[in-house]
Amino acid sequence: MKIKDLETYLKTINPAIKLKKGQDFHWSPKDQVISYRLITSKDIQDWSLLHEAGHAILNHQNFTNDFNLLDKELQAWEEAKRISQHFNLKIDQNHIENCLDTYRDWLDRRSQCPKCGLKSIQQANQLTYHCYNCQSDWQVSDSRHHRSYRIQKFN
Repeated sequence: MKIKDLETYLKTINPAIKLKKGQDFHWSPKDQVISYRLITSKDIQDWSLLHEAGHAILNHQNFTNDFNLLDKELQAWEEAKRISQHFNLKIDQNHIENCLDTYRDWLDRRSQCPKCGLKSIQQANQLTYHCYNCQSDWQVSDSRHHRSYRIQKFN
């Protein structure tokens, strides 16, 4: 898939959406910009671009809590699969699950009580957790970029 072709396609949906070469793959709802980077795996580059385009088309804004973030990621992948048909591409489901697993793992680690290790529930404030076992409270980062990524090898 050519980046220009995706840009043309997106302009028909929402002329405000722009693509910009950057440090990573990211949708900025504030700026209406999809950032992307060139990588050696053309497949992963295309899939990542389509995923960010999914966020853009769905007009995803900032997440309100952990479950909301995971839901938006899933929605963006579903939209990416729909868009990929326009470009005669097929997104590898294993790649999608691997990407979603990075969020699942991140959310799992955030919910673990640093004192007793039990899993807890996020409070109304998206950065606060409370352990019902030992009564500890803890804060977590709001950055979804501070999660570990699984390394994937493609032939």
